Amino acid sequence: MSLAELTRNSYQCGISPQQVSDFCHVDLDSTLNTYPTLREYLQLALSDGLLPNAVFVSTFIRAAREPELQNGSTLDILCRLALNTHYTSGLSPTGSIIPLADSQISVLSKLIVSASEFAILLLSCVTDMSQVTAAQAMIYLGDANDVLQSLRLSQELRQVLEGFVLSLSLLMGDDAKAVRDAQMLHTMQLTMGKNDVLGANVETDTVTCGLLLQSLVACRSCDFGSGSDLEAVAVMTGTLRWTSWAPNVFCTQLLVAALTCVAQSSSKDDHESSFSLWRAFVVGRLPRLLFSLEKSLEAHGTTEADWRAAMHAALLSLSQRSDLLTQCDVVARQGKGHDSCQDSNALPRSLIREFIQQLLAVGIIEYTFAVSMDPMMANDPRTRLQSEAFDHGCSIETYLDSKLTSDSSPEDTLLLLEKIRQEPGSHHCFAAVVQKRFTSHSTSLDLEHLSHLTRTLYHHDFALDILSLHLKISYLICNALEIISEYDCETVGDPQTAVSHLGDIVLFAEMVLAKFRISSPIIKDGKIYRTELLRCTSRVYQLDELSPEHKSAFATWYKAIFDSNSEGIDDALLRTTKPQILLQISATLFSQAALARQENRLDNDTLQTGMSYFLGPLLRWTLVGVIHAMLFEIGHRALVAPFHLAIVQTILCSPCCPIVVRRLCSPSCLRLLSSRRIQAFPQSPILDISVIRATCFQTLGVNKDPSCKALEDHQISPATRWMDFPKQEIHEALALARRHKAPRIDVTRCLSATSPSRFLDLLWSELSVASSLGEMETCRRLATFVLAMPRQLSSAPPLLPIFMYNVLPNLIVAIDQQPATEKGMNTQLLVTIISSALTAALHIEWAVQTVCEEQRFVLGQPSAAVARRLAADLRAQKLSSSTSATILQRLGSSPAFVTNFPVFVM
Repeated sequence: MSLAELTRNSYQCGISPQQVSDFCHVDLDSTLNTYPTLREYLQLALSDGLLPNAVFVSTFIRAAREPELQNGSTLDILCRLALNTHYTSGLSPTGSIIPLADSQISVLSKLIVSASEFAILLLSCVTDMSQVTAAQAMIYLGDANDVLQSLRLSQELRQVLEGFVLSLSLLMGDDAKAVRDAQMLHTMQLTMGKNDVLGANVETDTVTCGLLLQSLVACRSCDFGSGSDLEAVAVMTGTLRWTSWAPNVFCTQLLVAALTCVAQSSSKDDHESSFSLWRAFVVGRLPRLLFSLEKSLEAHGTTEADWRAAMHAALLSLSQRSDLLTQCDVVARQGKGHDSCQDSNALPRSLIREFIQQLLAVGIIEYTFAVSMDPMMANDPRTRLQSEAFDHGCSIETYLDSKLTSDSSPEDTLLLLEKIRQEPGSHHCFAAVVQKRFTSHSTSLDLEHLSHLTRTLYHHDFALDILSLHLKISYLICNALEIISEYDCETVGDPQTAVSHLGDIVLFAEMVLAKFRISSPIIKDGKIYRTELLRCTSRVYQLDELSPEHKSAFATWYKAIFDSNSEGIDDALLRTTKPQILLQISATLFSQAALARQENRLDNDTLQTGMSYFLGPLLRWTLVGVIHAMLFEIGHRALVAPFHLAIVQTILCSPCCPIVVRRLCSPSCLRLLSSRRIQAFPQSPILDISVIRATCFQTLGVNKDPSCKALEDHQISPATRWMDFPKQEIHEALALARRHKAPRIDVTRCLSATSPSRFLDLLWSELSVASSLGEMETCRRLATFVLAMPRQLSSAPPLLPIFMYNVLPNLIVAIDQQPATEKGMNTQLLVTIISSALTAALHIEWAVQTVCEEQRFVLGQPSAAVARRLAADLRAQKLSSSTSATILQRLGSSPAFVTNFPVFVM
């Protein structure tokens, strides 16, 4: 029966056109597989020319987009019919696959096996592209890149498609206006035709790249922070693949987000979001990450010319953002006003000029293009460090290596570090020198030079920030831990000097652990380094808890320090006690001394004499644990521990107390002093709480009246405000996104204030409200970042499995009970979050595997396993839950999503 006869008979029987259409769609899959005769009819019609192959192909391409035809076997049968007809016809693809008059095509086929061969034939028909406009080329380029980045293609098809992409790239040229017009057309096309469950691919978005960059900087000391070369590049690669942006669009969004972060930074250097830190990252670190990203992408088809063209286009777009560039320069001038160490005669250097210089230095833009962007750059003088290194006839790295020695005076060293701080281009060299020296001195147990290096670093806080941006600073802690745990003075000629040098290493390690909130074990070269040795120095032991070795050392040291008849500390005592043991018993020594003073078994002069030992170079490296132990006991015993607070005042307010000890202890001290119970302490000649508070405020740089009772500074917030931190963090992220700023959310810190499930429930409630206000795209990107961005697994549990397994079922139950309007909106939000998070997780996994060359599940479980269980759970609940059924239907009807997760095929 012909199609005409079928239509006529249906009309005569009173069957509506819609019913005929539905019947044909629904039964085509089973009919083709059950009745091979129908396939034979189609094959005969094609071979005899009754049905032209070009007409069949055109109809097949259009029909393949329909959700009802998303069946692999059916599409394969139809595709193979077209291929067999072409191969037996003896005709060229032009004329067989497409009509001779049809000169413009769009690559839409998403099949992997048979469709690969089919797509190659389609592309071979594209021989004359002279009539394709730049705007059309950008649209086709977006389609082609989408296929290249989201599907696993055969090598032959990938090569053909990459050639097609290159032809389109050359066709677009360098006309900035044409590029902008093409991007607008591409965005319109995405809005009108490609907004499936993966969400709109908005190419004017700073949320995604803003969250990415904020994470790289805030978590710079973690596994996937700025200091981790391969892991940071893997996260950037995964983000590029997930967004499906063309390289020039991705680079543009990344650079705009980077300058947005600079523009919204603080001009004060004591702030975590300071201008100096962001300038150091954007100018000193980001160009090198982009260079590494380019090398990674080259292994998967992106050429150096493509990447340079993308960077050139991104910089051209950035040059149009005069408002953003102006705001960056305003913050820079404000920062210079706060910086008393900067040379007042130095001319201000434009941030964008510094950035372009570093891009040129690492080799990802061309010199002619850089000069065309900023003609003044050709005449830009050398920086001070470059000039000094040139005068000495050496590179900057060699020059810095020669200057960072123990022979340099503290003043000269401080001046050098300030020069480095002001020149981000030197930061990489500085980090390389420090890493080389630290490793060398640690291996040779050269405590003298290692002591000088660590003392230099912990006295200059920004030097630690520079290191954390360029290298895994936690690896330096591993070297320090090895020395601290194994060193003894048994064979040392001068044990007092050796212990003092070791003390600087201890203070450096404690400073790094506290500053970057490193608490979990560190894995380096397959070995696990535990940080409890330095983080638990405040523990006070009962005497019967001590091991025989520790108990013997405690008795000997207590007598030497807090016995009026003792002769003090001699070399023999230092040789017989390992520094590690002394570090562990110091808090117990002071706890017992305070108790003895309270019971009048110890007089005040003896207590003061004992404390004086710890304020000297020999033992001051133990004071962080001692002060924290005293504060802990004061918090628990309050008025029953008056001598503990006196000990804190004596040590903390002494001019001999190291500044690093004050910095590490002042926040905890101020939190304790804000307690009403502590306010009740009677003032005495030896105890003045306002003096302690003034010392802490001065150390932290807080301009506050030391006699005040309230505590408002953000660094020392009360516990009640701390518990509200997750909600406040989500609110601020959404608020920044609404103002087109770069949002940030510290997920690890949020999880330290609440449980993962509670945090995800809170996140959902806030996103639900935001999506009802029309912010669906922002919600999608924020949720994807929270769920799919890899973090230090030892510090934060993976949230994607927790959300899918624990939180999502409860959300579905709640949505089932909601009114229709609210239910529809929340169901759409759930579908969007699920599809986007799983897709991003897949690309992150792939990027980690290819860039880091290791197979590990950075999100707790493979995304395929999470998807498989989710699909099973939704199918099990679809009859009793309309929300589950809708989610399953929406996910299964998305061709892009089903391609990545075939377990959702309907």
